[in-house]
Amino acid sequence: MNNWSWEYVGDILPDLLHGLWITVQATLLGSLVAFALGLVWALALRSPSRWVTWPVSIVVEFVRNTPLLVQLFFLFFVLPGWGLTFNPLTTGVIGLGLHYSTYTAEVYRAGIDGVPEGQWEAATALSLPRRRTWTAVILPQAFRRVVPALGNYVIAMFKDTPMLAAITVAELLFQANSISATTFDYMEPITVVGVLFIVISYPTSLLLRALERRLVR
Repeated sequence: MNNWSWEYVGDILPDLLHGLWITVQATLLGSLVAFALGLVWALALRSPSRWVTWPVSIVVEFVRNTPLLVQLFFLFFVLPGWGLTFNPLTTGVIGLGLHYSTYTAEVYRAGIDGVPEGQWEAATALSLPRRRTWTAVILPQAFRRVVPALGNYVIAMFKDTPMLAAITVAELLFQANSISATTFDYMEPITVVGVLFIVISYPTSLLLRALERRLVR
């Protein structure tokens, strides 16, 4: 069994921190895609037209019920055969965003359904246009309810970013594996990766809990 070397940790830390920065970028950009696209899915699924709801429902269920890794492989290895090529990080962001958008859509749906019926009736009584009803009355109240749940999906996405190593995104685990393959020493790189994930995830979870308590008052 190898002895722990702090000197070795100091040597590899800059590369691991660079990988962490890529991981954070993928998480934040993927979250933006997931939040925006999830809202599109949620609103489309409330459409009175079956020509809208059926196709969207099929897409959402298909994405939700297939593994993220399969989706990443499809985007990275299959789409180029159809003339659609993205760099690894962009592919990872699209894959994460698309996958998690199907879950944020359900969060938005629950938030919208949680808006009291009286708010809809008040908007109707004031003769507000449908778009104005959504943007000024319904969505602001729904967003307040769903912020903690959306934050939990950001954490989940952050912990799923190691899958991006499979499509050569130089995120945190990819950097650790590259270092270990060169030095044949896995203990320090993998341990530091675990610690860095905890250092980011745990405080974020605490902040979300505090935010949730504040919003439900």
